[in-house]
Amino acid sequence: MGSCWSDGSHGVGGGGMVGVGGTSSSAATANDAVDYYLKSRGFNGLFSQIELSFSASNLRDRDVVSKSDAMVVVYTKGRDGTLGELFRSEVVLNSLNPKWIRKFTIGYQFEIVQTLLFRVYDIDTQFQNSKEEMLRLDEQQFLGEATCTLSEIITKSNRTIALELMRKEGDAAQTQSNNHGKLVVHAEESLASKTTTEIVFRCLNLESKDHFSKSDPFLVISKIVEHGKPIPVSKTEVLKNDANPLWKPVFLSVQQVGSKECPLVIECLDFNGNGNHNLIGKVQKSLSDLEKVHLSGQGINLLLPTGVGPKHEDRALKSQLFVDKFTETVQHTFLEYLASGFELNFMVAIDFTASNGNPRLPDSLHYIDPTGRLNAYQRAIVEVGEVLQFYDYDKRFPAWGFGARPIDIPVSHCFNLNGSSTYCEVDGIQGIMNAYNGALFNVSFAGPTLFGPVINAAATIASESLAQNARRYYVLLIITDGVITDLQETKDALVSASDLPLSILIVGVGGADYKEMEVLDGDKGERLESSNGRVASRDIVQFVALRDIQYGEVSVVEALLAELPSQFLTYMKNRNITP
Repeated sequence: MGSCWSDGSHGVGGGGMVGVGGTSSSAATANDAVDYYLKSRGFNGLFSQIELSFSASNLRDRDVVSKSDAMVVVYTKGRDGTLGELFRSEVVLNSLNPKWIRKFTIGYQFEIVQTLLFRVYDIDTQFQNSKEEMLRLDEQQFLGEATCTLSEIITKSNRTIALELMRKEGDAAQTQSNNHGKLVVHAEESLASKTTTEIVFRCLNLESKDHFSKSDPFLVISKIVEHGKPIPVSKTEVLKNDANPLWKPVFLSVQQVGSKECPLVIECLDFNGNGNHNLIGKVQKSLSDLEKVHLSGQGINLLLPTGVGPKHEDRALKSQLFVDKFTETVQHTFLEYLASGFELNFMVAIDFTASNGNPRLPDSLHYIDPTGRLNAYQRAIVEVGEVLQFYDYDKRFPAWGFGARPIDIPVSHCFNLNGSSTYCEVDGIQGIMNAYNGALFNVSFAGPTLFGPVINAAATIASESLAQNARRYYVLLIITDGVITDLQETKDALVSASDLPLSILIVGVGGADYKEMEVLDGDKGERLESSNGRVASRDIVQFVALRDIQYGEVSVVEALLAELPSQFLTYMKNRNITP
């Protein structure tokens, strides 16, 4: 399934679309993209509040005349192994099978691997009247530790994981027995994370930013975070030539804004096709403030900053913003779909065109550094793959190459990375890395750069899965160094694939001009249109140029994956699929 060796004879619009219907969906929301130019350092994607509860069984008994008095401590564990303490439970007295009442609340972020370390201590009797946060842990008896990622917990069908408690790494054996008991961790998504607010905005008397017509307005809603830079969380559609726009509903949740009291910046912008949108005016309000505006029935004046820097002033405009609707409902969340058995299936396609350079030379983008330092292709595979692997149950990943001449066949724009002529899957992230390393010296780099065939191959797999009613959503990672030469064919493939359970992540490596590539990403403000005039039912593409973020505060994986849960939820909503 999914094997490809030709120039892509299987189009998405062919047999693969029979089970889909091939029609454009009118149910797409106005929220499934956020302007790329607003996605800057510090951008965060899906955010859910998760409550972790703890129990243990068969703890070691370190007390002489009674059973252990246990407390659990939770740490975050960084990539370099550094620990940061997050939480301490209460002390449960005289029990080897404690159930702690105090729960730990943590923000779940899909695009980050959140590694947690749990340590259980027996609190000495002399300290049991002290507050837990005042206890010195080096004065307590260590009972055992365990580690896992937050993703491992929330992807379990019952959101419960049982972890074997072990000695600390490097500690000498303190007992002949390796049985230190088990720690059971259970996760629950807080109700606040499931609450969605539907808001209908309109404006009156917008000032025109165009010389010969009215403005083409749209709204961008951003949250304000600690470092002060607004982070986009939603936007409306663009309404052409309209001074009194009434937009389609906007849906905001605690997952996006943090809380009902968090300040939001609402900007009204005049759309420009080049992405340089002009600010018409803005206001700063929380969800609570917007609810009050709705109840009052009054409009609020837009403000326009004058001057620059900290001394700038805001000039009140005649233009007004109204909140015509404000309702709160409980919606199905991304985590609910995962708990019900949905999985994310990872795929990867790698660019082997000649512009990457000779892989045997250090200046090649495909150069394998003998010191073990990852090249850009390897880095993208590992960083994206290590996040998505937790959501893929069998961890067998389709992997393709394109733009090269495999042994004994002509130039191919979709060949199986493992060298097989019959199957495309490899085992795990290491399987992708091994297949990639092997392919480097078993294919002849060629060209041109075509995306259509690999997108069609991924779409075929997604279409077959959909026809079988499988609870799967596919994520294709394309890593490339060059500008595509089949732009319209790629647009056609993406428009057709927008009805499928599929998202496409594109990483641009090297120094190429990626302006055309950014056109594929619906975050620019308008959806893709095929050569026959059909418009994509939703945005399924996320593009990131590695050079734009490699020295910033956001990793490749964060920039790529931040929107993936929203794309997933948009697909489910369009098809009326419930957990």
